[in-house]
Amino acid sequence: MNINALTDLYIKHTGSQPENITELPSSGSNRRYFRLTGVADLIGVIGTNLQENEAFIYMSSHFREKCIPTPEVVAVSDDRMTYLQQDLGDTLLFNAIEKGRLTKSFSAAERELLIKTIRLLPDIQFAGAVGFDFSKCYPSSQFDVRSIMWDLNYFKYCFLKATGIEFQEDRLEDDFQAMAEVLMRSQSGTFMYRDFQSRNVMIKDGEPWFIDYQGGRRGPFYYDVASFLWQAKANLPDSLREELIKEYIDSLRKYQPIDEQYFMEQLRHFVLFRTLQVLGAYGFRGYFEKKPHFMQSVPFAIANLRALLKHPYPEYPYLNRLLNELVNLKQFTDGLGKNTLTVKVMSFAYKKGIPNDASGNGGGYVFDCRAINNPGKYERNKPFTGLDKPIIKFLEDDGEVFDYLEHCYSLVDSTVKRYKERGFSNLMVCFGCTGGQHRSVYCAQHMAEHIHKIHNVKVELIHREQNIEQNFTVKD
Repeated sequence: MNINALTDLYIKHTGSQPENITELPSSGSNRRYFRLTGVADLIGVIGTNLQENEAFIYMSSHFREKCIPTPEVVAVSDDRMTYLQQDLGDTLLFNAIEKGRLTKSFSAAERELLIKTIRLLPDIQFAGAVGFDFSKCYPSSQFDVRSIMWDLNYFKYCFLKATGIEFQEDRLEDDFQAMAEVLMRSQSGTFMYRDFQSRNVMIKDGEPWFIDYQGGRRGPFYYDVASFLWQAKANLPDSLREELIKEYIDSLRKYQPIDEQYFMEQLRHFVLFRTLQVLGAYGFRGYFEKKPHFMQSVPFAIANLRALLKHPYPEYPYLNRLLNELVNLKQFTDGLGKNTLTVKVMSFAYKKGIPNDASGNGGGYVFDCRAINNPGKYERNKPFTGLDKPIIKFLEDDGEVFDYLEHCYSLVDSTVKRYKERGFSNLMVCFGCTGGQHRSVYCAQHMAEHIHKIHNVKVELIHREQNIEQNFTVKD
Protein backbone atom coordinates (compact mmCIF):
# COMPACT_ATOMS: atom_id res chain seq x y z
CA MET A 1 0.00 0.00 0.00
CA ASN A 2 1.44 3.40 -0.92
CA ILE A 3 0.53 7.04 -1.01
CA ASN A 4 -0.98 6.74 -4.50
CA ALA A 5 -3.96 4.96 -2.97
CA LEU A 6 -4.64 8.02 -0.82
CA THR A 7 -4.38 10.30 -3.82
CA ASP A 8 -6.84 8.15 -5.78
CA LEU A 9 -9.26 8.12 -2.86
CA TYR A 10 -9.02 11.91 -2.48
CA ILE A 11 -9.72 12.42 -6.20
CA LYS A 12 -12.66 10.02 -6.04
CA HIS A 13 -14.12 11.83 -3.03
CA THR A 14 -13.53 15.46 -4.04
CA GLY A 15 -13.17 15.32 -7.81
CA SER A 16 -9.82 17.13 -7.61
CA GLN A 17 -6.14 16.38 -7.11
CA PRO A 18 -4.79 17.19 -3.63
CA GLU A 19 -2.60 20.30 -3.76
CA ASN A 20 -0.28 19.03 -1.06
CA ILE A 21 0.30 15.81 0.86
CA THR A 22 2.29 15.92 4.11
CA GLU A 23 3.06 12.90 6.27
CA LEU A 24 2.29 13.49 9.95
CA PRO A 25 4.41 12.23 12.86
CA SER A 26 3.76 8.59 13.66
CA SER A 27 2.42 7.39 16.99
CA GLY A 28 3.00 4.06 18.70
CA SER A 29 1.11 2.14 16.00
CA ASN A 30 2.11 1.09 12.49
CA ARG A 31 -0.57 3.25 10.86
CA ARG A 32 0.63 6.15 8.73
CA TYR A 33 -1.17 9.49 8.68
CA PHE A 34 -1.11 12.19 5.99
CA ARG A 35 -2.66 15.63 5.66
CA LEU A 36 -4.12 16.19 2.19
CA THR A 37 -5.01 19.79 1.32
CA GLY A 38 -6.87 21.24 -1.66
CA VAL A 39 -10.58 21.74 -2.22
CA ALA A 40 -10.97 19.95 1.12
CA ASP A 41 -8.49 19.43 3.94
CA LEU A 42 -8.56 15.81 5.06
CA ILE A 43 -6.48 13.30 6.98
CA GLY A 44 -5.51 10.21 5.04
CA VAL A 45 -4.79 6.96 6.88
CA ILE A 46 -2.91 3.96 5.58
CA GLY A 47 -3.55 1.02 7.86
CA THR A 48 -1.74 -2.29 8.06
CA ASN A 49 -4.46 -4.31 9.77
CA LEU A 50 -7.82 -4.79 8.10
CA GLN A 51 -9.71 -5.65 11.29
CA GLU A 52 -8.31 -2.60 13.09
CA ASN A 53 -9.36 -0.38 10.19
CA GLU A 54 -12.83 -1.88 10.22
CA ALA A 55 -13.12 -1.27 13.96
CA PHE A 56 -12.22 2.41 13.64
CA ILE A 57 -14.52 2.99 10.67
CA TYR A 58 -17.47 1.33 12.42
CA MET A 59 -16.88 3.08 15.76
CA SER A 60 -16.53 6.50 14.14
CA SER A 61 -19.85 6.12 12.34
CA HIS A 62 -21.61 4.82 15.44
CA PHE A 63 -20.27 7.51 17.79
CA ARG A 64 -21.17 10.31 15.41
CA GLU A 65 -24.75 8.99 15.32
CA LYS A 66 -24.70 9.41 19.12
CA CYS A 67 -23.46 13.02 18.73
CA ILE A 68 -20.12 12.18 20.34
CA PRO A 69 -17.28 14.37 19.00
CA THR A 70 -15.25 11.98 16.87
CA PRO A 71 -13.80 12.49 13.36
CA GLU A 72 -16.05 11.65 10.44
CA VAL A 73 -14.71 9.04 8.02
CA VAL A 74 -15.64 10.46 4.61
CA ALA A 75 -14.19 7.91 2.21
CA VAL A 76 -12.92 4.33 2.37
CA SER A 77 -11.01 2.37 -0.26
CA ASP A 78 -12.52 -0.81 -1.68
CA ASP A 79 -10.00 -2.98 0.15
CA ARG A 80 -10.69 -1.06 3.42
CA MET A 81 -6.94 -0.51 3.95
CA THR A 82 -7.04 3.23 3.25
CA TYR A 83 -9.50 5.89 4.35
CA LEU A 84 -9.98 9.64 4.61
CA GLN A 85 -11.26 11.32 7.73
CA GLN A 86 -12.14 14.78 8.98
CA ASP A 87 -9.13 17.02 9.75
CA LEU A 88 -9.36 18.16 13.37
CA GLY A 89 -6.24 20.31 13.22
CA ASP A 90 -2.93 19.87 14.99
CA THR A 91 -3.63 20.52 18.68
CA LEU A 92 -3.46 17.49 20.91
CA LEU A 93 -4.67 17.95 24.47
CA PHE A 94 -1.22 16.68 25.47
CA ASN A 95 0.34 19.73 23.83
CA ALA A 96 -2.37 22.15 24.92
CA ILE A 97 -1.52 21.45 28.57
CA GLU A 98 2.25 21.35 28.03
CA LYS A 99 3.12 24.21 30.40
CA GLY A 100 1.14 22.59 33.17
CA ARG A 101 2.72 19.19 32.55
CA LEU A 102 6.21 20.64 32.71
CA THR A 103 5.67 22.81 35.79
CA LYS A 104 2.85 20.96 37.58
CA SER A 105 1.12 24.35 37.76
CA PHE A 106 -1.88 24.25 35.43
CA SER A 107 -3.42 27.50 34.23
CA ALA A 108 -7.16 28.14 34.36
CA ALA A 109 -7.37 27.48 30.60
CA GLU A 110 -5.51 24.16 30.91
CA ARG A 111 -7.67 23.08 33.82
CA GLU A 112 -10.79 23.94 31.84
CA LEU A 113 -9.69 21.71 28.94
CA LEU A 114 -9.06 18.82 31.32
CA ILE A 115 -12.43 19.31 32.98
CA LYS A 116 -14.24 19.42 29.64
CA THR A 117 -12.51 16.23 28.57
CA ILE A 118 -13.17 14.22 31.73
CA ARG A 119 -16.81 15.34 31.82
CA LEU A 120 -17.22 14.17 28.22
CA LEU A 121 -15.84 10.70 28.96
CA PRO A 122 -19.09 9.18 30.37
CA ASP A 123 -20.86 10.09 27.11
CA ILE A 124 -18.69 7.80 24.98
CA GLN A 125 -18.72 5.13 27.70
CA PHE A 126 -22.48 5.03 28.29
CA ALA A 127 -24.28 6.76 25.41
CA GLY A 128 -21.68 5.31 23.05
CA ALA A 129 -22.49 1.79 24.24
CA VAL A 130 -26.19 2.04 23.35
CA GLY A 131 -26.78 -0.03 20.22
CA PHE A 132 -23.03 -0.66 19.86
CA ASP A 133 -22.03 -3.94 18.18
CA PHE A 134 -19.15 -5.13 20.33
CA SER A 135 -18.40 -7.96 17.88
CA LYS A 136 -16.84 -5.23 15.70
CA CYS A 137 -14.11 -4.58 18.29
CA TYR A 138 -10.51 -5.56 17.66
CA PRO A 139 -8.50 -7.40 18.95
CA SER A 140 -11.03 -8.31 21.67
CA SER A 141 -14.73 -7.65 22.12
CA GLN A 142 -14.57 -7.30 25.89
CA PHE A 143 -12.38 -6.76 28.91
CA ASP A 144 -12.14 -10.22 30.48
CA VAL A 145 -9.79 -12.38 32.55
CA ARG A 146 -7.87 -13.44 29.47
CA SER A 147 -7.18 -9.85 28.38
CA ILE A 148 -6.22 -8.94 31.96
CA MET A 149 -3.69 -11.76 32.06
CA TRP A 150 -2.34 -10.73 28.65
CA ASP A 151 -1.59 -7.26 29.97
CA LEU A 152 -0.13 -8.46 33.27
CA ASN A 153 2.14 -10.91 31.47
CA TYR A 154 3.09 -8.13 29.07
CA PHE A 155 4.36 -6.29 32.16
CA LYS A 156 6.08 -9.40 33.50
CA TYR A 157 7.94 -10.39 30.36
CA CYS A 158 8.53 -7.05 28.65
CA PHE A 159 9.36 -4.90 31.66
CA LEU A 160 9.91 -6.78 34.90
CA LYS A 161 12.28 -9.37 33.41
CA ALA A 162 14.13 -6.63 31.51
CA THR A 163 15.03 -4.94 34.82
CA GLY A 164 16.84 -8.06 36.01
CA ILE A 165 14.69 -8.58 39.11
CA GLU A 166 14.40 -12.22 40.15
CA PHE A 167 10.95 -13.42 41.13
CA GLN A 168 8.91 -16.56 41.80
CA GLU A 169 6.64 -16.85 38.81
CA ASP A 170 4.04 -19.08 40.49
CA ARG A 171 3.56 -16.64 43.40
CA LEU A 172 3.35 -13.72 41.00
CA GLU A 173 0.73 -15.56 38.91
CA ASP A 174 -1.33 -16.17 42.06
CA ASP A 175 -1.46 -12.43 42.69
CA PHE A 176 -2.23 -11.75 39.04
CA GLN A 177 -5.23 -14.07 39.35
CA ALA A 178 -6.33 -12.26 42.52
CA MET A 179 -6.11 -8.92 40.71
CA ALA A 180 -8.16 -10.26 37.81
CA GLU A 181 -10.91 -11.27 40.26
CA VAL A 182 -10.94 -7.79 41.83
CA LEU A 183 -11.08 -6.06 38.44
CA MET A 184 -13.77 -8.33 37.07
CA ARG A 185 -16.21 -7.47 39.86
CA SER A 186 -16.61 -4.11 38.06
CA GLN A 187 -17.77 -5.54 34.73
CA SER A 188 -20.38 -3.46 32.95
CA GLY A 189 -21.93 -3.04 29.54
CA THR A 190 -20.14 0.25 28.89
CA PHE A 191 -17.67 1.11 26.16
CA MET A 192 -14.10 1.03 27.48
CA TYR A 193 -11.88 3.35 25.41
CA ARG A 194 -8.80 1.49 26.74
CA ASP A 195 -6.19 4.05 25.66
CA PHE A 196 -7.89 7.17 26.91
CA GLN A 197 -5.09 9.68 27.42
CA SER A 198 -4.25 13.24 26.44
CA ARG A 199 -2.46 12.20 23.24
CA ASN A 200 -5.74 10.68 22.02
CA VAL A 201 -7.79 13.84 22.48
CA MET A 202 -7.72 16.67 19.94
CA ILE A 203 -8.68 20.24 20.74
CA LYS A 204 -10.73 21.89 18.00
CA ASP A 205 -12.22 25.36 18.55
CA GLY A 206 -11.54 24.99 22.25
CA GLU A 207 -13.45 21.70 22.58
CA PRO A 208 -12.17 18.12 23.03
CA TRP A 209 -12.61 15.51 20.31
CA PHE A 210 -11.88 11.79 20.73
CA ILE A 211 -9.46 9.95 18.41
CA ASP A 212 -7.70 6.55 18.33
CA TYR A 213 -10.45 4.57 20.07
CA GLN A 214 -10.19 1.58 17.73
CA GLY A 215 -8.79 -0.59 20.55
CA GLY A 216 -11.95 -0.06 22.61
CA ARG A 217 -14.23 -2.85 23.82
CA ARG A 218 -16.93 -3.62 26.37
CA GLY A 219 -15.49 -3.04 29.82
CA PRO A 220 -15.54 -1.16 33.15
CA PHE A 221 -15.50 2.62 33.11
CA TYR A 222 -12.85 2.75 35.88
CA TYR A 223 -10.18 1.73 33.40
CA ASP A 224 -10.48 4.91 31.31
CA VAL A 225 -10.42 7.17 34.37
CA ALA A 226 -7.21 5.49 35.52
CA SER A 227 -5.71 5.78 32.02
CA PHE A 228 -6.43 9.48 31.74
CA LEU A 229 -5.64 10.75 35.23
CA TRP A 230 -2.57 8.59 35.79
CA GLN A 231 -1.10 8.93 32.30
CA ALA A 232 2.65 8.76 32.84
CA LYS A 233 3.59 12.15 31.39
CA ALA A 234 0.40 13.99 32.35
CA ASN A 235 2.16 14.98 35.59
CA LEU A 236 -1.09 15.98 37.29
CA PRO A 237 -0.76 17.21 40.89
CA ASP A 238 -2.86 15.32 43.41
CA SER A 239 -5.13 18.31 44.01
CA LEU A 240 -6.02 18.60 40.31
CA ARG A 241 -6.46 14.84 39.95
CA GLU A 242 -8.91 14.87 42.88
CA GLU A 243 -10.81 17.76 41.29
CA LEU A 244 -11.06 15.92 37.98
CA ILE A 245 -12.31 12.74 39.67
CA LYS A 246 -15.11 14.79 41.24
CA GLU A 247 -15.97 16.28 37.86
CA TYR A 248 -16.07 12.81 36.31
CA ILE A 249 -18.32 11.41 39.06
CA ASP A 250 -20.65 14.39 38.70
CA SER A 251 -20.95 13.78 34.95
CA LEU A 252 -21.25 10.01 35.48
CA ARG A 253 -24.35 10.53 37.63
CA LYS A 254 -26.27 11.38 34.45
CA TYR A 255 -26.14 7.67 33.71
CA GLN A 256 -26.14 5.86 37.07
CA PRO A 257 -25.96 6.45 40.83
CA ILE A 258 -22.46 6.33 42.33
CA ASP A 259 -21.19 5.21 45.73
CA GLU A 260 -18.13 7.47 45.95
CA GLN A 261 -16.32 5.40 48.58
CA TYR A 262 -16.64 2.21 46.54
CA PHE A 263 -15.73 4.11 43.38
CA MET A 264 -12.45 5.31 44.91
CA GLU A 265 -11.59 1.91 46.35
CA GLN A 266 -12.15 0.16 43.04
CA LEU A 267 -10.46 2.89 41.00
CA ARG A 268 -7.27 2.34 42.99
CA HIS A 269 -7.00 -1.24 41.70
CA PHE A 270 -7.50 -0.12 38.11
CA VAL A 271 -4.80 2.53 38.52
CA LEU A 272 -2.34 -0.17 39.60
CA PHE A 273 -3.37 -2.44 36.76
CA ARG A 274 -3.13 0.31 34.16
CA THR A 275 0.28 1.38 35.48
CA LEU A 276 1.59 -2.17 35.09
CA GLN A 277 0.06 -2.40 31.62
CA VAL A 278 1.74 0.78 30.38
CA LEU A 279 5.08 -0.26 31.88
CA GLY A 280 4.79 -3.42 29.83
CA ALA A 281 4.11 -1.33 26.72
CA TYR A 282 7.04 0.99 27.51
CA GLY A 283 9.28 -2.02 28.02
CA PHE A 284 8.36 -3.55 24.70
CA ARG A 285 8.50 -0.31 22.72
CA GLY A 286 11.58 0.95 24.53
CA TYR A 287 13.75 -2.01 25.52
CA PHE A 288 12.94 -4.16 22.49
CA GLU A 289 11.92 -1.76 19.70
CA LYS A 290 14.44 0.88 20.88
CA LYS A 291 11.97 3.77 20.64
CA PRO A 292 13.30 6.55 22.93
CA HIS A 293 9.92 8.25 23.37
CA PHE A 294 8.69 5.28 25.39
CA MET A 295 11.82 5.00 27.54
CA GLN A 296 11.46 8.67 28.45
CA SER A 297 8.03 7.88 29.92
CA VAL A 298 9.29 5.11 32.21
CA PRO A 299 10.44 7.39 35.09
CA PHE A 300 7.01 9.07 35.15
CA ALA A 301 5.23 5.70 35.34
CA ILE A 302 7.61 4.51 38.05
CA ALA A 303 6.88 7.72 40.00
CA ASN A 304 3.15 6.97 39.72
CA LEU A 305 3.77 3.42 40.92
CA ARG A 306 5.91 4.61 43.82
CA ALA A 307 3.13 6.96 44.93
CA LEU A 308 0.52 4.18 44.70
CA LEU A 309 2.60 1.87 46.87
CA LYS A 310 2.57 4.35 49.76
CA HIS A 311 -0.78 2.70 50.48
CA PRO A 312 -0.11 -1.06 50.20
CA TYR A 313 -2.26 -3.54 48.31
CA PRO A 314 -2.79 -6.36 50.84
CA GLU A 315 -4.84 -8.25 48.24
CA TYR A 316 -1.61 -8.93 46.33
CA PRO A 317 1.10 -9.53 48.98
CA TYR A 318 3.83 -10.96 46.76
CA LEU A 319 3.22 -8.47 43.93
CA ASN A 320 3.20 -5.62 46.45
CA ARG A 321 6.60 -6.69 47.79
CA LEU A 322 8.00 -7.16 44.29
CA LEU A 323 6.83 -3.74 43.11
CA ASN A 324 8.44 -2.07 46.12
CA GLU A 325 11.69 -3.75 45.13
CA LEU A 326 11.17 -2.56 41.56
CA VAL A 327 10.66 1.13 42.36
CA ASN A 328 13.73 1.07 44.62
CA LEU A 329 16.09 -0.23 41.94
CA LYS A 330 19.11 2.04 41.57
CA GLN A 331 18.23 2.80 37.95
CA PHE A 332 14.93 4.30 39.14
CA THR A 333 16.15 6.00 42.31
CA ASP A 334 19.29 7.79 41.02
CA GLY A 335 18.58 11.48 41.39
CA LEU A 336 15.32 10.78 43.20
CA GLY A 337 16.31 12.94 46.14
CA LYS A 338 17.13 15.93 43.98
CA ASN A 339 13.56 17.17 44.07
CA THR A 340 12.80 16.19 47.68
CA LEU A 341 11.53 19.26 49.46
CA THR A 342 13.50 20.66 52.41
CA VAL A 343 11.90 23.44 54.44
CA LYS A 344 14.29 25.65 56.39
CA VAL A 345 12.63 27.39 59.34
CA MET A 346 14.55 30.12 61.15
CA SER A 347 14.08 32.52 64.04
CA PHE A 348 16.06 35.77 63.98
CA ALA A 349 16.45 39.27 65.41
CA TYR A 350 15.48 42.10 63.07
CA LYS A 351 18.28 44.26 64.46
CA LYS A 352 20.77 41.71 63.09
CA GLY A 353 19.15 41.48 59.66
CA ILE A 354 16.85 39.09 57.79
CA PRO A 355 18.58 35.73 57.12
CA ASN A 356 20.08 35.05 53.71
CA ASP A 357 18.79 32.14 51.64
CA ALA A 358 21.74 29.80 51.00
CA SER A 359 19.75 27.84 48.38
CA GLY A 360 20.00 30.79 45.98
CA ASN A 361 16.22 31.10 45.62
CA GLY A 362 16.08 34.56 47.15
CA GLY A 363 14.23 33.65 50.35
CA GLY A 364 10.66 32.73 51.20
CA TYR A 365 8.23 33.74 53.91
CA VAL A 366 9.34 36.28 56.54
CA PHE A 367 6.83 36.66 59.36
CA ASP A 368 7.08 39.62 61.75
CA CYS A 369 6.34 38.57 65.35
CA ARG A 370 6.86 42.02 66.87
CA ALA A 371 3.13 42.76 67.16
CA ILE A 372 2.73 39.85 69.57
CA ASN A 373 2.89 40.81 73.25
CA ASN A 374 6.60 40.75 74.15
CA PRO A 375 7.61 38.63 77.18
CA GLY A 376 11.09 40.20 77.00
CA LYS A 377 9.84 43.49 78.40
CA TYR A 378 9.69 41.83 81.82
CA GLU A 379 13.01 41.41 83.59
CA ARG A 380 12.08 37.96 84.92
CA ASN A 381 11.83 36.59 81.36
CA LYS A 382 15.19 37.81 80.08
CA PRO A 383 17.13 34.59 80.92
CA PHE A 384 14.67 32.41 78.98
CA THR A 385 13.93 31.67 75.29
CA GLY A 386 10.78 30.72 73.46
CA LEU A 387 11.63 27.07 74.17
CA ASP A 388 11.35 27.47 77.93
CA LYS A 389 8.18 26.91 79.97
CA PRO A 390 7.87 30.44 81.41
CA ILE A 391 7.87 31.99 77.91
CA ILE A 392 5.60 29.30 76.49
CA LYS A 393 3.13 29.92 79.32
CA PHE A 394 3.33 33.71 78.88
CA LEU A 395 2.59 33.55 75.17
CA GLU A 396 -0.10 30.90 75.37
CA ASP A 397 -1.89 32.51 78.33
CA ASP A 398 -2.07 35.71 76.31
CA GLY A 399 -3.58 33.69 73.44
CA GLU A 400 -2.89 35.94 70.47
CA VAL A 401 0.04 33.77 69.37
CA PHE A 402 -2.44 30.99 68.47
CA ASP A 403 -4.37 33.18 66.03
CA TYR A 404 -1.13 34.51 64.62
CA LEU A 405 0.27 31.03 63.95
CA GLU A 406 -2.98 29.78 62.43
CA HIS A 407 -2.70 32.46 59.75
CA CYS A 408 0.95 31.53 59.17
CA TYR A 409 0.10 27.81 59.01
CA SER A 410 -2.55 28.43 56.37
CA LEU A 411 -0.14 30.26 54.07
CA VAL A 412 2.75 27.86 54.55
CA ASP A 413 0.60 24.72 54.25
CA SER A 414 -0.69 25.73 50.82
CA THR A 415 2.83 26.56 49.66
CA VAL A 416 4.39 23.34 50.93
CA LYS A 417 1.66 21.33 49.20
CA ARG A 418 2.25 23.08 45.86
CA TYR A 419 6.04 22.89 46.19
CA LYS A 420 5.80 19.13 46.75
CA GLU A 421 3.49 18.72 43.77
CA ARG A 422 5.78 20.74 41.52
CA GLY A 423 8.96 18.98 42.63
CA PHE A 424 10.62 22.02 44.22
CA SER A 425 13.50 21.32 46.56
CA ASN A 426 13.73 24.32 48.91
CA LEU A 427 11.42 26.58 50.91
CA MET A 428 12.48 29.07 53.59
CA VAL A 429 10.20 30.27 56.41
CA CYS A 430 11.56 32.88 58.86
CA PHE A 431 10.15 34.43 62.03
CA GLY A 432 11.65 37.67 63.31
CA CYS A 433 11.25 39.62 66.53
CA THR A 434 13.25 42.32 68.28
CA GLY A 435 15.90 40.11 69.89
CA GLY A 436 15.35 36.73 68.22
CA GLN A 437 14.93 35.14 71.64
CA HIS A 438 11.29 34.77 72.67
CA ARG A 439 8.45 35.26 70.21
CA SER A 440 10.29 34.29 67.03
CA VAL A 441 11.82 31.23 68.69
CA TYR A 442 8.44 30.03 69.92
CA CYS A 443 6.81 30.55 66.49
CA ALA A 444 9.64 28.99 64.48
CA GLN A 445 9.68 25.93 66.73
CA HIS A 446 5.95 25.40 66.40
CA MET A 447 6.01 25.99 62.63
CA ALA A 448 8.78 23.41 62.15
CA GLU A 449 6.91 20.82 64.19
CA HIS A 450 3.66 21.60 62.36
CA ILE A 451 5.21 21.24 58.87
CA HIS A 452 6.87 17.97 59.76
CA LYS A 453 3.71 16.52 61.28
CA ILE A 454 1.31 17.62 58.55
CA HIS A 455 3.47 17.27 55.43
CA ASN A 456 6.18 14.77 56.42
CA VAL A 457 8.99 16.63 54.67
CA LYS A 458 12.54 17.28 55.79
CA VAL A 459 12.69 20.37 58.03
CA GLU A 460 15.84 22.19 59.09
CA LEU A 461 15.15 24.39 62.12
CA ILE A 462 17.63 27.11 63.05
CA HIS A 463 17.29 29.54 65.96
CA ARG A 464 19.97 31.86 64.65
CA GLU A 465 20.56 34.09 67.65
CA GLN A 466 20.51 31.11 70.04
CA ASN A 467 22.89 28.96 67.98
CA ILE A 468 20.40 26.09 68.15
CA GLU A 469 19.76 23.72 65.23
CA GLN A 470 17.36 20.79 64.91
CA ASN A 471 16.60 18.51 61.99
CA PHE A 472 13.32 16.72 61.35
CA THR A 473 13.74 13.79 58.95
CA VAL A 474 11.11 12.26 56.68
CA LYS A 475 9.19 9.45 58.33
CA ASP A 476 9.01 6.10 56.53
